[in-house]
Amino acid sequence: MKKILRSLFYLFLPLLLGSLVGLLISNSIDYTELIKPPFAPPKIFFPIAWSIIYLLMGISWFLLNKNDLADADDALIYYSQLLINLLWSIIFFLFKWRFMAVIWIILLDIVVYYMLYLFSKKDKLTVYLNIFYALWITFATYLTIGIFMLN
Repeated sequence: MKKILRSLFYLFLPLLLGSLVGLLISNSIDYTELIKPPFAPPKIFFPIAWSIIYLLMGISWFLLNKNDLADADDALIYYSQLLINLLWSIIFFLFKWRFMAVIWIILLDIVVYYMLYLFSKKDKLTVYLNIFYALWITFATYLTIGIFMLN
C-alpha cells in the first residue's frame, strides 16, 4: 500500500499543485486584457497544456523513482523546478510583478534544462517526456518578455 501511495504521489503531485495554484490565481488572471506578442495562444489553451505537462512531468519522476535511478541531486532539482514553476504564476498573475516574472521564468528555463541534463544521464525516456515542457517554458519566456515589454 505504501508503494502505491508513493507512486500516486510521484505521478500526480505536479498536477495537484498546478491545480491548486490555478484555483488560487483564477480571479487574478488578466491574460485577455493584456497586450500580447504575436503567436500568443488563446487563454483556454493554457490549462490544457499545463495539465498535459504536469502529468508528463509526474510520469517522468515516477519512472526515475520506480527504477531506483533518482538520487538526492535529482530530487533537489526536480522539486526546485516544480516550486519555481508554481511560483511564476503567482508572481505574474496574483502579484502582477511582470519584470520579476521575466527574471523568474529565465530561472525556470535554466533549472528545467539542467534537470533534463541530469535526467538524460539516468533515463532518456524521462527527458522525452519533458520535451514539451522545455519547449513550452521557452515559449512562455517569449510570452512573458513580450507581455512585459508591451504593457
